[in-house]
Amino acid sequence: MALHRVHMTLARNEEFPNGSRAHGYELIVPLDKEDMLDSESWKAHAKECTVRRFWGDEAVQIGLLRHIGRGWTIDFDASTRSGDEPFFKLDRHKIVSGEYLSVMEQDGEMRTFHIDTVKPV
Repeated sequence: MALHRVHMTLARNEEFPNGSRAHGYELIVPLDKEDMLDSESWKAHAKECTVRRFWGDEAVQIGLLRHIGRGWTIDFDASTRSGDEPFFKLDRHKIVSGEYLSVMEQDGEMRTFHIDTVKPV
């Protein structure tokens, strides 16, 4: 297991037909040798598994990657579940450059993000 920095940007959608490099997330996550999220290693490194959301001119948000039930979410405020952003089947996707991940954002919209880079921390 090793922690990796995953940089992903908004994939093309109706609002951004060419995607947007100014909108996205940077995650610190443990990956196994098959480039899948390593949930056992996450338990030992949960406090290091941060998420940085950058969204155009909005203030950067910092949160933590959390395992909730069978899913994974971005937790921006530990005191409430309001504002959490769940990933779509994060545990079933390879986390490699060129792939895509989807996040249900705070506005209730499911958005898809392109994984630009994955680098060891």
